[in-house]
Amino acid sequence: MEPTDTQSVPADFEALKADLLQRKNRLPKRLRQVAEFALHNPDDIAFGTVASIAGAADVQPSTLIRFAQHLGFEGFSSLQSLFRERLRGRQSAYGDRLEGLRAGGAAPEAVTLLGGFTDAGHRSLDALSRAIDPAAFTRAAERLARAETIYLMAKRRSHPIGAYMAYAFAKLGIRCQMAGTAAGIDDDLLALATERDVGFAISFSPYAPETVAQARGLASRGVPILSLTDSLFSPLAELSAEWFEIVEADHAGFRLLSASMTFAMALTVAVAQERERLNRKAGNGT
Repeated sequence: MEPTDTQSVPADFEALKADLLQRKNRLPKRLRQVAEFALHNPDDIAFGTVASIAGAADVQPSTLIRFAQHLGFEGFSSLQSLFRERLRGRQSAYGDRLEGLRAGGAAPEAVTLLGGFTDAGHRSLDALSRAIDPAAFTRAAERLARAETIYLMAKRRSHPIGAYMAYAFAKLGIRCQMAGTAAGIDDDLLALATERDVGFAISFSPYAPETVAQARGLASRGVPILSLTDSLFSPLAELSAEWFEIVEADHAGFRLLSASMTFAMALTVAVAQERERLNRKAGNGT
């Protein structure tokens, strides 16, 4: 068996994710390729064969076995069972989550639900200050402040964050455009972006394909990308000049946006403050 970096074998999918994030920069190239594929396509790992998974990940079948052994598993089937176990515990449909709240008796009172969501919000906010690098936050604010136009990309659960940022930037007199037009002209809108602009993309697992594609398109044309996401293995991370990782707490499977909205508010105000500083500096001729 190939030697591993740690004595313990991940007990569940969340432990595996944490282990891979810790090892990310130490993994050999091919094993890192498998790790990225596995975290982006966990259902494929759970249901596929060694041959089909290797083909999709563009590696040799033997690489999958090496990957499993590198993590301390006896073989690939042992690792695969962990991915299958994840399916039993993954987030359910909203109706199922409501059923989960009623498990074991009557549905909790409204005030009890409020307390549960409040506690989850506190956990998210407590983690926020530890998750954000102050230097990276400052760099992001400075880069956004210098942009001629900020292009916002946010779909699905991330949409409220992008919508708030668009509203706040407009109120603060900062030019921005949000992808997601009713006329369906997103591609035309984003085609206007240049290297003097900045794209800001927001997406959390499971990552919105449209947001990733839009960010990738801007990056390919030399438009700087900043992003808010939830994992080092997010497809947005590799596209971004600066990216921020926020993992929200949840209550009964309902994931909050408390920390993400707080981050968005702080960033928009920081951008406005930096823009004012730049304008004063230009006005003084310095």
